[in-house]
Amino acid sequence: MPTDGRPAALVLVVSGPSGAGKTTLCRRLLADDGRLGFSISCTTRAPRPGEQDGRDYYFLTPDDFERRLAAGEFLEHALVHGNRYGTLRGEVTRCHAQGQDILLDIDVQGAEQLRRNCAGEPWAAHLAYVFIGPPSLAELERRLRGRATDADEVIQRRLAMARTEMQHWRTYDYLIVNHELDSAYQDLQAVLRAERLRTARRWGANPWADL
Repeated sequence: MPTDGRPAALVLVVSGPSGAGKTTLCRRLLADDGRLGFSISCTTRAPRPGEQDGRDYYFLTPDDFERRLAAGEFLEHALVHGNRYGTLRGEVTRCHAQGQDILLDIDVQGAEQLRRNCAGEPWAAHLAYVFIGPPSLAELERRLRGRATDADEVIQRRLAMARTEMQHWRTYDYLIVNHELDSAYQDLQAVLRAERLRTARRWGANPWADL
């Protein structure tokens, strides 16, 4: 907990099925909010067009991922659509130690692990979980096909995974249904503002210390 008058840093966890708009919303929030940092995840999948190593993901070989996993470097990790993903413990700890709010864009599997594995971390009491979902599976399929980046077999796997992931929305603190991107973005901004105003986050940061 900060002792220099700063509120404790927030760890904002955002999850949702592929195609729900989660990554687009997270990128927009990061671009608009200079106080919010991003925890870059690791993955063994190949970069998509326009993605850069160290900006969008750390792109690792399967062997390197396993080595880091064995060394205990991952706070959470998951197998999604045949590829490995993971959040480096050091990424979150570094940002929190600097007093910077941080956003984690992770899947449902990863969020469940995070809940189990965060005990004892200095930021464990300052987590907020947000689930972003599509209006319907039919709309999700339309969006996935509109990307024109995945084969039909991959899209069917993503839809099957989405059915499972969407059943976990009640385990999150907030639910945002992305009917329309601008409205969903306003909801995500509202969550961030509300979390920053929590009195529990201001322990040791009394705004009326001179009274």
